[in-house]
Amino acid sequence: MAAYDLTQRMIPYLDRHLAIPLLAHLSETHLFPAKQLQEAQYELARRTNMVDYSVTLFEQLHPDEEVPEEFTAKRSNIETTNDRLQKEAQVVLEVIENRDVAQAMRQDKMQNLTYLREKHNLMPEQINALYHFGQFQYTYGNYSGAAQFLYHFLVLSTDPELNLSAQWGKLASDILSGSDWQTAKEELDRMREAIDNRASPLVSNSASGVGIDSASSQALGQLQSRTWYLHWSLFVYFNHPEGRHALLEVFLSPAYLNTIQTSCPWILRYLAAASVISRKTATSGRIRHSVKEVVRVIQMENYQYHDPITDFLKMLYVDFDFEAAQRELGEAERLIENDVFLQNFKDEFLDNARYFISEAYCRIHRQIDIADLSARLNLSREEGEKWIVNLIRDTRMGADAKIDLSRNIIVIEKPFPPVYQSVIERTRGLSFRTQALGVAMQRRAQGEGAQQGKEGGERRGRGERGERRERRPQPQEGRETEQVVPPTPAPVEVA
Repeated sequence: MAAYDLTQRMIPYLDRHLAIPLLAHLSETHLFPAKQLQEAQYELARRTNMVDYSVTLFEQLHPDEEVPEEFTAKRSNIETTNDRLQKEAQVVLEVIENRDVAQAMRQDKMQNLTYLREKHNLMPEQINALYHFGQFQYTYGNYSGAAQFLYHFLVLSTDPELNLSAQWGKLASDILSGSDWQTAKEELDRMREAIDNRASPLVSNSASGVGIDSASSQALGQLQSRTWYLHWSLFVYFNHPEGRHALLEVFLSPAYLNTIQTSCPWILRYLAAASVISRKTATSGRIRHSVKEVVRVIQMENYQYHDPITDFLKMLYVDFDFEAAQRELGEAERLIENDVFLQNFKDEFLDNARYFISEAYCRIHRQIDIADLSARLNLSREEGEKWIVNLIRDTRMGADAKIDLSRNIIVIEKPFPPVYQSVIERTRGLSFRTQALGVAMQRRAQGEGAQQGKEGGERRGRGERGERRERRPQPQEGRETEQVVPPTPAPVEVA
């Protein structure tokens, strides 16, 4: 299972603090040597301000050595910096937490800043103290405090760059707090909106040759932001009660699906798992049938990435190889047990995966041996019989499937539709399409007739002018007479 671990691929797209839980989970799975994991955790932690955690990891790695003095000096520096930033932020908090000030606040940030400057002498630069203090609290692991100060900063700040940074910090703080996943989900949605609506400031000047490089770099930056979003969102989508449905809605949208295919094809594991897990709880038709879309993407990207979960769907719906699907399902079960995001959904995944196998198997067979189907579901004969009975009773298969206990088989009796019903289905809409075709032909004929009338009028006008010009003298009884020479007739066009 170590070959299928995605931690090394995901860490480059995560914050250091978000990567620490992944390594902590790996230490519980025993997929890698314990000492290597401790060294990796120590390398992550020692570059943060979590001094106590770093000291603990150092003592585990070097039990016979004394703790370096650098940690003592670092702790003293952290305390000094924290006191200074707290005093600066407290000046702002005392103003905005005042009841009269809170009631005077409006939705317009510029109006609020003007009010704070005129009534309370609070400058925009002082508002940034909330950002710096919240960021510093995040670095030493006070995630709930960081989320609070960053929230107040986002309410007041008009700096787009700092606001985007604060949104990332607020999202990470909500994730690592783990206390309110609904708040984290709302912050995640705001983060997605900020990424999708972020436009290049120089795109409007691209016609004059200015800003073309900036626009391309902005597109690259947006791709990178979406890649980070995809990785960070896994923490929320696999902890929020409705997270799997939201994951399918977002990940299957064109922009984020292209990001997966371009930057991080390993995210297909979680897209495939969510499509299987959401079978019973799907609230919309798209989520209910999302497996079809996911299988299409898996088939396209199989050369870039595959694992037992994606291979299971491919073997089942592309190759129709039930024996291979059975093997991949067994491997997928072991993979899910070791995956930090999927480990709590093993039972749901296996139950829905067995339903998919049964559904596909029953479509191409009229009689099914219960023992054989139980084996394909990785169940014992007794467990398979109970599971199949519950499946037939609780799903639409009950109308077509009957169990023959004497022969221990399932008989699928799908009634063939009558001939006239097939004719009706195939010819449905034929009258409407015929009528639409007739109207289109009539309009085209009228248009060509009008065009021919216009051309004929022009030709007649040219003929009259020719008659007036072409007058030749002819001798007749001593008088000059005029001879009218008609113009050459135009060829007749057949409509």
